[in-house]
Amino acid sequence: MANQHFINDSFLLHSETAKKLYNDFAKNEPILDYHNHLSPKDIAEDRQFKTITQIWIEGDHYKWRAMRANGIDEKYITGNASDLEKFKKWAETVPYTLRNPLYHWTHMELKLYFGITELLNGDNAEVIYHKCNELLQKRDYSVKNLLRKLNVKVVGTTDDPSDDLAFHKKIQEDNYEIKVLPSFRPDKYINVENHTDFLVF
Repeated sequence: MANQHFINDSFLLHSETAKKLYNDFAKNEPILDYHNHLSPKDIAEDRQFKTITQIWIEGDHYKWRAMRANGIDEKYITGNASDLEKFKKWAETVPYTLRNPLYHWTHMELKLYFGITELLNGDNAEVIYHKCNELLQKRDYSVKNLLRKLNVKVVGTTDDPSDDLAFHKKIQEDNYEIKVLPSFRPDKYINVENHTDFLVF
């Protein structure tokens, strides 16, 4: 079912003032993204994602949390299920995220980057999966080109204090015009009791 009235030019803009501020001032401003979970390796190597699952679910702990809350088996979240199977399980979860930003983000991204206006669910998941994958094979859907398309000027990756910065160095050496900077994320050291991989002597 095509949805003509959900994601439109006035989405989340509920007053004339909001529309004016967005359209006249904010809409064309560049993105300075100080915190995200993009892999510096993927940026450095200009990764070309093979499937929508890889770009959407592979490392998105927000989607993982929603799927777990929906009773989805871990096999379809971080386990060994196929990319199609994982995507279908995410699609089955999406209707239950209504009134959550995940619902908005999912449909905004489908419309803005893939031209899809259908509401994602378990019934249309496979068709949407293949439509997205077909577009992802185009060169303008590589990581670097997607960042260019979004008018991103600065990316702040999330980095553990012990992370190697070799990929950041490679990005800089390649003269990529978008700044990709590391950011300090010492979660493992602050929340030591929550991490089984923290060495205790």
